[in-house]
Amino acid sequence: MIVISGPSGVGKDTIIERLLKMDPDLRYSISFTTRPKRDYEVNDVHYSFVGKPKFEELIGRGELLESALYNGYYYGTSRTRVEKLQRQGIDVILKIEVRGAEQVRAKRPDGVFIFIAPPSMEELLHRREERGSDTPAVIEERQRLARWEMSHAQYYDYVVTNEDAQVAAEDVMEIIRRERARRRGAQPPE
Repeated sequence: MIVISGPSGVGKDTIIERLLKMDPDLRYSISFTTRPKRDYEVNDVHYSFVGKPKFEELIGRGELLESALYNGYYYGTSRTRVEKLQRQGIDVILKIEVRGAEQVRAKRPDGVFIFIAPPSMEELLHRREERGSDTPAVIEERQRLARWEMSHAQYYDYVVTNEDAQVAAEDVMEIIRRERARRRGAQPPE
């Protein structure tokens, strides 16, 4: 189980998309969220979009490996989906925020925790503005949250700076290969 966190706008989706193309033994865990769907997003591909009552039902059933309120919306990872993929021998990528990662670490310390960092906070702001999907007030709030998230990078097993998405994806893939080899008791390939 590979847990990937980092501030909004840092490029987590792009990196994960590239990882999935690099390795057929990786799958993305589709999280539940109460956040509205963006124009380019597809339900049950990017997220499973649900209303707050349904999300609360999932929590009540103990279905979520983690859940968090982030920027006013709930997000959560399906325990059933993750465990099903792992039973099939597939490594699962979870894209979750810092508080959710802490919940997962408490329940599943066997995970590999990777924090994706921006080259600078200025670059992160530029990327958010270029995205064009948020209001200036939302961008400012996300920058404030990003500063807090960056202070938690030290608690991750690895920190990868995303200056170039392809290089960052290759760095994360190398971490995954080394972790697989280490956990199997073999020497990682050179």
